[in-house]
Amino acid sequence: QVELVESGGGLVQAGGSLRLSCAASGSRYSINAMAWHRQAPGKQRELVARITSGGSTYYTDSVKGRFTISRDNAKNALYLQMYSLKPEDTAIYYCSAYLQSRSRDYWGQGTQVTVSS
Repeated sequence: QVELVESGGGLVQAGGSLRLSCAASGSRYSINAMAWHRQAPGKQRELVARITSGGSTYYTDSVKGRFTISRDNAKNALYLQMYSLKPEDTAIYYCSAYLQSRSRDYWGQGTQVTVSS
């Protein structure tokens, strides 16, 4: 069983910055890809950014140039640095971790990010 705990969410004004963290624990196996997702009220959950164990990254178009995903494999930690935040970034942000050995994703409980205009 893998437990993921997100932190760092909060209320920020448009144009501001936040740094989200995700701590993973409980895994006997190496964590492969990790990712941040978000779900805004009334919308489907969407992938925001993903990073492989080797450091390859993917960003959805709406956050390119504003968000940076990173990870510390030794600490099993995942980060999302968010700059130039917009009201449309308001959502619950979820961390996920994929374990190839288990062929499944694990999810955190989410952290709320609210950007005021």
